[in-house]
Amino acid sequence: MKKIALLLALLLVLFRSYADEGMWLPMLLGQQVYNDMVKKGLKLTKDQLYAINKPSIKDAIVIFGNGCTGEIVSGQGLIFTNHHCGYDAVASLSTVEHNYLHDGFYAHNFQEELPGQGLSVRFLDSVVDVTASVEAQLQGLSAADRAAKQTQVLADIAARYSNPAIHVEAMVSPLFKGNQFIVFIYTRYTDIRLVGIPPESVGKFGGDTDNWEWPRHTGDFSVWRVYATHDGKPNDYDPSNIPLKPRYSLPVSLKGVKEGDYAMIFGYPGSTNRYETSFGVKYETDIFDPSIVSLRDARLRLMMDRMKTDPAVRLKLASSYASIANYWKFFDGERKQLLKYDVYGQKKTFEDQFSAWAASKPAYASLFKDYARAYAAWTPYAKGRVYLNEGILGSTLMQFCASLIQVEIAMVTPGKEAVARQALAAADKARAAFLKDEDMPSDMKILAAMLQMYYTDIPHDQQPVGFFEGLKQYGDLKTASTYQTYVSSVFSNTFVLNDTKWKAFVANPDATVLQGDPAYAAAASFIRSYTQRYAPLYTQFNASINDLGRVYLKGVMEQNPGKPMYPDATFTMRVTYGNVKSYNPRDAVHYDYACTMKGVLEKYVPGDYEFDLPPKFLDLARAHDYGVYKDLAKNDMVVTFITTDDITGGNSGSPVLNAQGELIGLAFDGNYEALSHKIAFDPVYNRTICVDIRYVLWCIDKLGGAPNIVSELNIKKV
Repeated sequence: MKKIALLLALLLVLFRSYADEGMWLPMLLGQQVYNDMVKKGLKLTKDQLYAINKPSIKDAIVIFGNGCTGEIVSGQGLIFTNHHCGYDAVASLSTVEHNYLHDGFYAHNFQEELPGQGLSVRFLDSVVDVTASVEAQLQGLSAADRAAKQTQVLADIAARYSNPAIHVEAMVSPLFKGNQFIVFIYTRYTDIRLVGIPPESVGKFGGDTDNWEWPRHTGDFSVWRVYATHDGKPNDYDPSNIPLKPRYSLPVSLKGVKEGDYAMIFGYPGSTNRYETSFGVKYETDIFDPSIVSLRDARLRLMMDRMKTDPAVRLKLASSYASIANYWKFFDGERKQLLKYDVYGQKKTFEDQFSAWAASKPAYASLFKDYARAYAAWTPYAKGRVYLNEGILGSTLMQFCASLIQVEIAMVTPGKEAVARQALAAADKARAAFLKDEDMPSDMKILAAMLQMYYTDIPHDQQPVGFFEGLKQYGDLKTASTYQTYVSSVFSNTFVLNDTKWKAFVANPDATVLQGDPAYAAAASFIRSYTQRYAPLYTQFNASINDLGRVYLKGVMEQNPGKPMYPDATFTMRVTYGNVKSYNPRDAVHYDYACTMKGVLEKYVPGDYEFDLPPKFLDLARAHDYGVYKDLAKNDMVVTFITTDDITGGNSGSPVLNAQGELIGLAFDGNYEALSHKIAFDPVYNRTICVDIRYVLWCIDKLGGAPNIVSELNIKKV
């Protein structure tokens, strides 16, 4: 903590005092931004938000899994997060006979709670500013050398602050595009158990149709518990572990929300790029976003065709489908909003002003010429990289085969026999996991479609040498049946899908056998083509862009001393604040700040994949049996509400708190009109979609029949 003062001084200068934009580091909350929070309604002190030496809200906020936020809500380690954050773990626990995704699940005592396979939560212990130490080792290096050196320097620092023996992990986060470096130190707990989750028809109500949309009626929550040893230490799953006694747990409010109420969100936003250049915006709108949308659209359609035919297949593919679908719609919306609001033009105007200011400053004078050269060198090959990662490797068979390249390298390298054995053992284990999730009929169609799209959309001189020429034996390369016939042959003849042949290969490894396998040969041809011809160009491009971004942002701060700014999201703890607020998305249309059960019933479609509801839910809702969870002002059950808080991916499951620091909801989505938010925050249209905590408790208590869970909570009724 000794070096925090330096960074604090900088952030005090950069903090803004307007709008609701910004993801602030709560451990470095300056007086100016705190005063703005109080002005908007906050009733807590800074120490109540974040303190090291005494319990504070910070101690109730956890990294849930590897990409979400959760919050501690009881003195017995109870965790609330989103339904989709625990989706994969619940899918792994489910079978066709005991389908917890479909039916929901609630434990009525500790003994009934189910181990969440592969799940963990991390508590933030402390932070340390290491900027001076990092900069001392990076001074004077070229972009490429700096990138390589920085990776090693940050790894060394993280290792120094970590202690695996006591489950302490450290991560060094570059802030302000590498102008600041902070170590975040965590304790990881790995015994996480499922306590409750609503039926999928509630937790994913609205499905892909309503994803990123408002109005929204999704009960996006799940309930977990963190376990520890009797002395509160982290430990892997063990029946003798007991619920963790946390430093702090959030009180829960039944008071509800109304227009204008203060709303604050703590969490772990994953990434933003608010200081992106016009070059980057053009790359997103012209290449990256449309390519991903096109490829994912095809994959999702083919997966859904299979999922509709068989409940077992639906369960097998559910987690993968949800993950792909979520950002398919995001990238589609991001591109449309970036174009609609001419974010490129906005960035270009700012850059022109910067260039005029920087003309007499050697450190910045050639900055945008260097940007132009970097993008010109890489852009011709950028689409091929997307088509490899999202297209060819969108096939799960190709993904697995790509992982075997390391096996081949070890097998053909003299003196690497031991490494080859280890790699093969790991591959054998990975194959078992791959086969568990593999649905061959849909994967065959996906691979055929991706190959045809790659052939059609990627310049032929960038394609793997000889690969598509070899496919001509199966027919005309402009015809879908050609790729389907080829893929059928690959799936029929690969040893990856044949237990007898695979076991024989593992028992007697032979590089020639691996190289001759049709599935491996296909994956390797694409991977090697990219690795040998284009990966060096991408590495050079990435190093250049990152270094130029560091210099650019340093210049922007120098150009505008005192101008309010904030660091991009880096999956580190942040706090954002705003108000509950309705909005007008377009002419003559008004969206209220809350959605109610009335809207749920209006959307209900019996038997529909996205809008069906359980019979008990319908009975309770139609009888208006809401108990203490009813909103008196609306005379209905409030299901969701919106705020002006600034969030992004990673904030899923984040607690939404009122002015007293009481839990009023869980953040789970953004709105379509502001999907440019990773690159450009929209102060007019940006909204965070939150599930109301009263609806969560109604689903647990009334619908789920688990009042034991509610009884754990510290509930505030007034």
